[in-house]
Amino acid sequence: MSFSILKQIGDAQKKKAVVDVRSGDTVRVTQKIKEGGKFRLQTFEGVVIRVDRKESHTARIVVRKVTSGVGVEKSYLIHSPLVEKIEITKRSKVRRNNLSYLRERSGKSARLAGRDFDRAAVNDVTVEEVEVVEAPAEEKAEEKAVAEEPKA
Repeated sequence: MSFSILKQIGDAQKKKAVVDVRSGDTVRVTQKIKEGGKFRLQTFEGVVIRVDRKESHTARIVVRKVTSGVGVEKSYLIHSPLVEKIEITKRSKVRRNNLSYLRERSGKSARLAGRDFDRAAVNDVTVEEVEVVEAPAEEKAEEKAVAEEPKA
C-alpha cells in the first residue's frame, strides 16, 4: 500500500472540528463509557501535560489531575468516537510541550501562570462549510453575450 492511500484512510477517520488543545491547558474531557448495554458520559478535568501527533488522526493528549493527594493521568485519542467533547477551561503560559516535571511537584510549585484567552471562541468548533452557488445556465449565457459585445 502506498503512503497516500494510508493518509486518505487516516484523514477519513478524523473528526471535522476539534478544539486546538495545547500543553498547559486545563481541559474538561467528556467521554462515552459503555456499561452493559447502555452508554453514559463521564467527565475528567485536569491539566494537559502532553500533546502528541497533533496533525495526525492518532493525535493524543495526556491529562493529569490530583485527586485526594493521588495523581491520576489519562490519555485520550482526540479523534476517537468515544471522546464526546473537549472543552478548554483555562489556558496557561508554558514553554515546552511535555510538562512531565509536574509529576514531581505538589502545592504551589505545581501551579501554572494563567493567560487571558477568549473561552467562547476557542471552544467553538462548528465546521464552517463554504457553499458555492452556481448561476443557472441561462444567466451564464447572457453574461457571455454581454462580455463579447464590441464597445463603441
